[in-house]
Amino acid sequence: MQDNNEKTQKKGFFKRLVSGLTKTRDSITSGIEAVFSGFSSIDEDFYEELEEILIMADIGVATTERIITDLKDKVKEKGIKEPQECKALLVDTIKELMRVTDNAYAFENKTSVVLMIGVNGVGKTTTVGKIASQLKGQGKKVIMAAADTFRAAAIEQLTEWSNRAGVDIIAQQEGSDPAAVVFDAIQAAKARKADVLICDTAGRLHNKKNLMEELRKINRIIEREYPDAYKETLVVLDGTTGQNAVSQAKQFMEVADISGIVLTKLDGTAKGGIAIAIQSEFGIPVKYIGIGEGVDDLQKFDADAFVDALFDRTDDITNE
Repeated sequence: MQDNNEKTQKKGFFKRLVSGLTKTRDSITSGIEAVFSGFSSIDEDFYEELEEILIMADIGVATTERIITDLKDKVKEKGIKEPQECKALLVDTIKELMRVTDNAYAFENKTSVVLMIGVNGVGKTTTVGKIASQLKGQGKKVIMAAADTFRAAAIEQLTEWSNRAGVDIIAQQEGSDPAAVVFDAIQAAKARKADVLICDTAGRLHNKKNLMEELRKINRIIEREYPDAYKETLVVLDGTTGQNAVSQAKQFMEVADISGIVLTKLDGTAKGGIAIAIQSEFGIPVKYIGIGEGVDDLQKFDADAFVDALFDRTDDITNE
């Protein structure tokens, strides 16, 4: 059961999400409304127009085709004739595509290691700090590992988060071996009986060979030193980059066994539809979304609320 404080916090977050998705919503809803009101019957032209609007909203070609195929099946099955009547079906189809399973956050309740990966500049280190802070707020014992040793600012940033959140940090000097930092952090996690160890990693995707070797080495150390720990690998992607985030996700899937996606900077972008594209295309759930700098501006992904915010069904959120 959620307590009242958590409900209020969640409601506040999704009001900000509604506001943050304004640009995306404007690009989607005006077009969709024009289609639904401009056609008197549901035919191929209607579906083609709808398809074009969804693709323009960064939902992507493959995902849009999947949505339209599913919508056609539902329209046929329910015998719907009026375009306006299938608007709710479209929204429901997208929600179904994006729902996160109940066990998506299993790492929170197990002794676990969370590897955070992503290119520089996407908000990866900040995400480590925010998740650590939130877990600490749940009464968990958290340790952070500053394994992004190639960017001095990353170690400083994470140290700042450790002070702010009141969680332990294991760090070495800039330029030291990231795997050695993870090794030390695992020993500390075991000795201090930590619930969750969160590892920040370097984000040099342009030098993929080095990154691949580095992640392999880190994974080998985790498997050898902490075999009983539950493993979660989250890739952090910048929502403002649209289809570029999809190609980043694809490249990271080549070097790591990704279990979830964190989508940051969704406030103020017209490319919010990318959340739908990424989840559908890779079958990897979006687990967190970020809409600002504060700790509470990163939240667990709620498919229903996100799609309602995207399609201007704000009453569904605020009346919960």
